[in-house]
Amino acid sequence: MNRTLQQRLVNYVDDKQDRLITLISELVRRPSENKPPIGSEGECQRYIASMIRAAALTPDVYGLDSVPGLTEHPLFWGDRIYTDRANVGARRPGLGGGRSLLLSSHIDTVPSGTLPWTRDPFGAEIEGNRLYGRGSNDMKAGAAMNLFILEAAQDLDLPLRGDLLFESVVDEEFGGVNGTLAGRLRGYNADAAILTEPSSLRICAAQRGGRTVHITFSSQGGVIANQDAPARVMDQVAHFIKELDHFAEQRRDNCRPHSLYAHTPDPVPVAITKITTGPWGTGEPITLPEICRIEMYWQLMPGEEQVVVEHEFHDWMASMMEKKSQLFRRRPIVEFPIRWLPGSAISASEPLITELAQCAAMVLPEIPVVTGIEGPCDMFVFHQFEIPTAVWGPSGGNTHGADEYVELDSVVLATKALLLFLCRWCGTDALEA
Repeated sequence: MNRTLQQRLVNYVDDKQDRLITLISELVRRPSENKPPIGSEGECQRYIASMIRAAALTPDVYGLDSVPGLTEHPLFWGDRIYTDRANVGARRPGLGGGRSLLLSSHIDTVPSGTLPWTRDPFGAEIEGNRLYGRGSNDMKAGAAMNLFILEAAQDLDLPLRGDLLFESVVDEEFGGVNGTLAGRLRGYNADAAILTEPSSLRICAAQRGGRTVHITFSSQGGVIANQDAPARVMDQVAHFIKELDHFAEQRRDNCRPHSLYAHTPDPVPVAITKITTGPWGTGEPITLPEICRIEMYWQLMPGEEQVVVEHEFHDWMASMMEKKSQLFRRRPIVEFPIRWLPGSAISASEPLITELAQCAAMVLPEIPVVTGIEGPCDMFVFHQFEIPTAVWGPSGGNTHGADEYVELDSVVLATKALLLFLCRWCGTDALEA
């Protein structure tokens, strides 16, 4: 890429920073919470479609129910309702002779929940370098980046040789995947894809997988004086938690860390994410609980197979109960509320990764790290369709928590690198200054 073009692209992002921040703010101010089986992405998606029209392109707004073959596909997860939850796609045709690129983001967020927010979750408040709000980091900043790049290609009249594709999909959170799968079946496929998930300005060529399980323990409850009741729920839970370290150790011993996670102290962490025995407070009697529900989550490396990992879990559960069989006269109920999310990876030597790294190095203060992202995302869907895909996005914090925020300077840097990469990947004739 000649220096004249490079400087022009960097200057463009600098000059249009306010526009980029406006796009993030407008998306954050439009709630798009995913609350399975329903979601509220409609307003955000209509805004994105209107911005595509304003850029003199035609948005493809399509309901997931209209995509042939979606419900029959092995990756489809059936427990969802898609009323007013359309995907949005767009295509900017190239001149020919270049590689195509897809910029993909999901527009749904986790709920704001009952966490102690100190700011309006949908206020898009800016304080210093941070823009706060639900989804600001995961991943409305990334969606705004993609929309900004699409606008920039039009505004600069970039003579790209390859096609530029854009999509904003619904239902990624809570293991949704269906929105991303629908995009592939709709035909939004390219020679490479970038997911603008928050990567903290690292180039992520891999994703961990994840498995969520709900376990319900039960036994006789009743008045607190009944201290001699056999197999109390909390005795079961205490034994389960004590033994959980053995499952975590077993996971570490049985799993071979992928090379992109070799630096990670625990490549397959195991965690308890929720514990509840029922309502709280003096409005409820003080009694021994009859049930306790635990949500447990563990992560996976690329290459691990579902049948092997789940067999490992069930064997551990059986062994855990056998050690104190007197506690488990009622066997716990085990349910998997979210789909199996596999780990997935491409080689760090793929042209997508090496060329993106070279473009990022033009604007970052140091060479970007190539690694694997910490949690699951929809990258594995693209890989299953043989589309080389990487995660590249900004930095932020409190993701999925209260007072979520994105760091605005990182959004600007990520956008500069992405615009440079677009021209390099798709190919373009040198522009005059």
